[in-house]
Amino acid sequence: MSEMITGLWAAMTTPLDAEGKVDHAALVKHGQFLMQNGCDGLVPFGTTGEGTAFSAREKLVATEALLNSGVPALKIALGTGCPAIPDTVALTRDAMGLGLVHAMILPPYYYRDVTELGIEDAFAEIIEGVGSDRLRVCAYHIPQVSGVPTPAAALGRLRRRFGHIMAGVKDSTGDFDSFLAFRRAAPEIGALVGAETLIARARDEGGVGSICGMVNLVPHLVRAMMQGHEGTADMQAAVAALDAPFIPTMKAVLAAQTGDAAWRNVRAPFRPADPTRAARIAAALAAIGSQRAAE
Repeated sequence: MSEMITGLWAAMTTPLDAEGKVDHAALVKHGQFLMQNGCDGLVPFGTTGEGTAFSAREKLVATEALLNSGVPALKIALGTGCPAIPDTVALTRDAMGLGLVHAMILPPYYYRDVTELGIEDAFAEIIEGVGSDRLRVCAYHIPQVSGVPTPAAALGRLRRRFGHIMAGVKDSTGDFDSFLAFRRAAPEIGALVGAETLIARARDEGGVGSICGMVNLVPHLVRAMMQGHEGTADMQAAVAALDAPFIPTMKAVLAAQTGDAAWRNVRAPFRPADPTRAARIAAALAAIGSQRAAE
């Protein structure tokens, strides 16, 4: 069993039907596309997947659909972090009951004035509550969205306390100094980045890979970043093409790429992005890919 998430894992976006429910057939099809296009694993219901908009039951049923399609349990890391620690414990245990071992876990969010030691206590309670040596926690650091950081020093102490269970961290700040802080404070933990443009630099500094969203749209460009710095300019151009709001725009671009308008569906509080603008972005992304293929 892998001790940590390594390589290129997709922060999956979540397809919805006309009623706003998870479209399991489309999810499976997209998961297969990602695995066939260079991904080493899938992370459903993270930030890119609108994870906080879905119930625990919805997440588990969708994960079962991926498993039933043939995706190995070791290649799925479910986003299980909730504001309430008992909910995180319950969802993580249920995911492990499906065979999963990897869980990407946010610190409890909502209260912004918590301390580093308080966050450490929360992760310790989650690990102890799940109570399984099979568990592999990938802590999720995205304070610009969650409002709550995952302190590097706390992860270092958690690693010393719980060993291989405290397996990894995904730094989605886009700040390279933040990534380096995890490498210094918790060198035994597998550090991954979410910002695609940082992948090559992070690997140079001992990073083990990426869990990223742009792979939903341009897997070939992300693979180039995994192979070295020569893909940096293309990746920067691709990221720049996707303006905010990121998630509705990404889904609308995916609709333009696939010809399936259902990909535009989002859950409140998001609203669907403009399809005309999304088509222009899809064309721009295709042009970047054509330039790379012609070289």
